[in-house]
Amino acid sequence: MAEYATDDPGLAHALLEAADSLKDHAIELASRLVRHRSVLGQEQSCIEEMAAMYETLGLAPRFIAIDEAALRDHPGFSPPLISYAGRSNVAAVHRPREVRGKSLLLQGHLDVVHEGAADLWTTPPFEPAIRDGRLYGRGSGDMKAGHAAVLAAMAALKLAGVQPAAELQLAAVIEEECTGNGALAVMQALPMPEGVIIPEPGPGREALWVAEVGVVWAWVTVTGRPVHVRQMSSGINAIDAAYVVVEHFRRYEARMNEPAAMHPAFADETHPVNVNFGTIEGGEWNSSVPTRARIGMRVGVMLGRSCREVEQDIRAIVTEAAADPRLGGITLDVAFRGFMADACLMPPEQPIARLVQEVHRQLVGEPVAHYTATALTDARFYALHGKTQVTCYGPDGDLAHGIDESVGLASLHRVTRTLTLAIADWCGLEPLSR
Repeated sequence: MAEYATDDPGLAHALLEAADSLKDHAIELASRLVRHRSVLGQEQSCIEEMAAMYETLGLAPRFIAIDEAALRDHPGFSPPLISYAGRSNVAAVHRPREVRGKSLLLQGHLDVVHEGAADLWTTPPFEPAIRDGRLYGRGSGDMKAGHAAVLAAMAALKLAGVQPAAELQLAAVIEEECTGNGALAVMQALPMPEGVIIPEPGPGREALWVAEVGVVWAWVTVTGRPVHVRQMSSGINAIDAAYVVVEHFRRYEARMNEPAAMHPAFADETHPVNVNFGTIEGGEWNSSVPTRARIGMRVGVMLGRSCREVEQDIRAIVTEAAADPRLGGITLDVAFRGFMADACLMPPEQPIARLVQEVHRQLVGEPVAHYTATALTDARFYALHGKTQVTCYGPDGDLAHGIDESVGLASLHRVTRTLTLAIADWCGLEPLSR
């Protein structure tokens, strides 16, 4: 057997020809997935759509529930925001007639963030639209196009009359955007593969993720003293006080982005640790001094520090803010739900990452960019807890979490071609089962 299945030029040509013939099919798959408004708690229709897509490939879908009690003691677990009742992940496993290559998992998330102000979108966020060579819609880049590339790559193998000569796992998970517990449940349910590729989008280009920060989510509740607005000076305004709390976190953010606080992997980043105040709610009446305000935040975790250390930082900042003379009479409480996630490295020297880079270079004619991410992915579970190798590589998403999110169709096709050959080379190939 050759070092790689695609060392055979004729076979490589046949695989790429098959992938090329499926270009429109990949766009259709991505569009079908985008049509599902798979925000938190509403993911199941999209999960079932993916199950049907697995069946089209001749694979039997398996729904994987998230058992909070079973996962709670795992170091990668994050406290959830809502119940898991009626919600699941889905996976499918191909098994060869004879194992000749290495096992592989291709996994991505189907949950998306809220569309925000839908009236600001050029076209409705869950009605996929193609303009100037890009597919627009919430989740198009992050990361439903990545799933489409995987599905089209698998279809290309089948069209070329071959199949992986190793176990190949496909998985679509929920809650990547808030806990990662979907991926954790899949990791616990499936055999550990010898390699993992997660087709997360690159930042405006195809990219290989080499490091990512961790994240902690927290909520600070500010309680003041309500009075009628005519007696405003005798009350304590919880919303005003929330701004003071924000000041304390901004000072922390500045310290965490000083060069001395950086891990060497982030040396080229000017501001990798972000503190984002993503939600605020409070008050009862425009003419009443508000009793309470609640701010929800996302705090980045630098490599070299743990999420538990950052949790303690957050508690200390809240205690410090409570002692601020401007907050006399104010009560502050902090709670943690959602991400409690550590940072990780995904070294480009790993065999799975080297393979993706080499195939991309051969097909595209230039090296794939390395991406040090100030965000996080489900890859951390495999990098930190999986005892396997993992990399992220996907198409050029743009404006993820923003208005008019999109993905480049030419990039989607390039990634499909790369994944087709990468699967063939990692897993090996055998004639299609009859």
